[in-house]
Amino acid sequence: MTASMESLFERAVNDLSRLTKITDEDRNLLEQVDQAANELVVSEFEKYIERKFNEKVPEVLKKYGLMGVPILKKYGGKGAKPLVHALSIERFGQVGLGVVTFIDVHQSLGSLTIQQWGNEEQKRRYLTKAASGETILAYALTEPEAGSDPASMKTSYRKEGNSYYITGSKYLISNGSVADSIVVFAYPEGQRKGMSAFIVDKKAAGFSVDMRLEEKMGLFTSDTSMLSFDNLQVSKDDVLGEEGKGLNVAYSALLNGRIGIASGCLGVMEDCLNQVKERTSTRVQHGKPIGKHQLVQRHIARIASNLESSRWLVYQTALKKEQYDGNMSELNLRGEVDRISAIAKYVASRAAFECADSAVQLFGGFGYSILSPVAKHLIDTRVARIYEGTDEIMELKVASTVLGREFEAYS
Repeated sequence: MTASMESLFERAVNDLSRLTKITDEDRNLLEQVDQAANELVVSEFEKYIERKFNEKVPEVLKKYGLMGVPILKKYGGKGAKPLVHALSIERFGQVGLGVVTFIDVHQSLGSLTIQQWGNEEQKRRYLTKAASGETILAYALTEPEAGSDPASMKTSYRKEGNSYYITGSKYLISNGSVADSIVVFAYPEGQRKGMSAFIVDKKAAGFSVDMRLEEKMGLFTSDTSMLSFDNLQVSKDDVLGEEGKGLNVAYSALLNGRIGIASGCLGVMEDCLNQVKERTSTRVQHGKPIGKHQLVQRHIARIASNLESSRWLVYQTALKKEQYDGNMSELNLRGEVDRISAIAKYVASRAAFECADSAVQLFGGFGYSILSPVAKHLIDTRVARIYEGTDEIMELKVASTVLGREFEAYS
């Protein structure tokens, strides 16, 4: 193991090995993840300063064979179970949420969604290329007027024979301008029910990238775009899942995405703890290392506590997802995974934001500069409390499982 994977992360893997099966193959995969993460540190820093998409991310992932970590081996992936997949994203979280966002969208929202809902021909056509790195995937649900409420979506389709024609726009789409294929959601023309999911090729006539959104608060190395579909034609072979069942496809994808973001937030907290340990041990003020000051130690204790309390919640969620993957007909188990993934994402994203805030505080004036190693974490973790489900939506999901479905806010 390299030094960056030792201590906190490696100790967690060793602890997990005593609780569940972490195979030699899993460890070898995590070694590759560690090497790739180390290789991305410099380019991620440079591109963050330039506020540009880090094109090295897909290149390095492809180099190490990591574009298809959760994809089944028969489609060219690594076949990693949810826990190992979560651990891989956690390690990349130490590099930054920009890297995590690319991976989570390509793997959790894109690949896993096609793997769960696609027919065999679609899996062969898209997953093999996604796993090899030949293609990049994106997921397009959000619109300018439809975020937490999919019913407000205006993108629509009409059906003519064996073809569908999609018209509308999608907003804040991660990987939007760099993706080759995109999972797109639309309602039947003139209706607000019966949403369907389609796999769209960006080379199709009628597809365009309206703009790359560069005015973001953070996530500078992650591609975020606005997409348009002008009477874009797709065939019946491009429908993902059953026509009219797109909402189920969307919600299952977001479940995977929440676990991915929660895992990435663990990595952010680990990096914050590592950075402040180094900073407070070597920075001298008032005649002694600032780590000897009690109020500084309070911040360090909070970061460490947030990390440990979040870590086991995320791991529990991944293990529960693994259990569900083996028995998807069990609806009660599906509901439990939905509940605990909402809690994990809610807790970990808020904890990561708090940890990053403490890290910036401990770095002082330098911490306020994006030249510091911690400022990007504070800027980037703010969106972790919004995408893949806002704090408020996560709270509603959890509360309704406590009170019962009759108390669902939007029922």
